[in-house]
Amino acid sequence: MSSATSDKPNANPKLFIFDNSPEGRILIGPGETGVPDAAELGRLADSMSAQGRVSRSSGCDLWAIAKTDFQPQDGYFFAQRRELPEMCEESMFRRSGAAFQMKTLYVKNKFCGECGNVMSDHEADPARVCGACGNVVYPALSSAVIVAVEKDGMLLLGHNVNFPNTRYSVLAGFVEPGETLEDAVNREVYEESEVRVKNITYFGSQPWPFPNSMMFGFRADWESGEPRPDGVELTDVRWFAPRDLPDIPPPISISRRLIDDWMSRNTR
Repeated sequence: MSSATSDKPNANPKLFIFDNSPEGRILIGPGETGVPDAAELGRLADSMSAQGRVSRSSGCDLWAIAKTDFQPQDGYFFAQRRELPEMCEESMFRRSGAAFQMKTLYVKNKFCGECGNVMSDHEADPARVCGACGNVVYPALSSAVIVAVEKDGMLLLGHNVNFPNTRYSVLAGFVEPGETLEDAVNREVYEESEVRVKNITYFGSQPWPFPNSMMFGFRADWESGEPRPDGVELTDVRWFAPRDLPDIPPPISISRRLIDDWMSRNTR
């Protein structure tokens, strides 16, 4: 069984079943939450190639990997994990993310990267451990910053090459070794838009398991520079007024919460 991400039990533990696709589609059913209860593991066990616990507590969520020939029945189907917020509450989305990351930890660490021996679950931590050499591996967690840059009541938004055609969002990027979060904000905004910022203030954070990011949100003020896309990550970047907003991310994301916060301060 996989080790803990938290020792706090869930009142109604769930079974998060993932298929073998790279993005890890999740099994959804006809129940109220759309996610099978943990108690259904016994009924579905023969269809699973691996399973484990998300936490060590008795009332914990479980993760499982479906066999390649598993065919959902009785109203169940596999859905993209990004679709889950439209089917259930945010807490279930976050719990599914924790389950996905513990599943990924198991899949990528069956054998020790140091000595090649079989690894097992750590007795106390959310980790895999090698009994032969003592190597311990924790779930990968990539720190990223995301920032709402403001200027005279306008917001800086960019179109990322991976977005739908009309989608724009606030700027974001990964933190590099040796950087503070504020360093990363300054660098990422300038690299992507040639805009310099000041007055960087913390806004909030969000786990974003696509595949393993922790997003740190900030607000910042424009200092200098005219927006110009880098042509690599962004194809367009510009200032938007509240009345002229384009297609923006869904409410579940911290990017949208940053935009909504800016809107609340500029549309009174």
